[in-house]
Amino acid sequence: MSKNEQTQTNPKDLFSVYQQNVDKIFNGIRQSVPQYHQAITNVQQEFLQAYENIVDSTITLQKEFAKKTGMATNIPDATFKVIQDTTEELVKTGSIQNQVTLATIDATQQNIKTFNDNAKSFADLNRNILQSWISVFATKNN
Repeated sequence: MSKNEQTQTNPKDLFSVYQQNVDKIFNGIRQSVPQYHQAITNVQQEFLQAYENIVDSTITLQKEFAKKTGMATNIPDATFKVIQDTTEELVKTGSIQNQVTLATIDATQQNIKTFNDNAKSFADLNRNILQSWISVFATKNN
């Protein structure tokens, strides 16, 4: 018997009412999750775009200032190499950080799935114990 069939058998039964309300709550949550996900993604993209615009504007302003004041902007090869190497290392570090974060999220998801499976097994075990208790007491009462 499905959850929906069980709640329809006696709509005024305490557990039917409880189940219907719990189902409504979880359905509401399920509907809002994609909206939260999209909102967070939009905020992250907007922040990234704003930060990139600030950096680009700053570089343009500094370049214009240097040009108008006649400031020398050439850098030695050794400095150029240090800047390039540092940037590469920062990009690699970001990539590794992203991999670790995604692996952590995946491990967390797997742990929640395992917990959920264990909770179902625990509920089945409790149901079996309850049935055995009921059968013992039911035979004594007859």
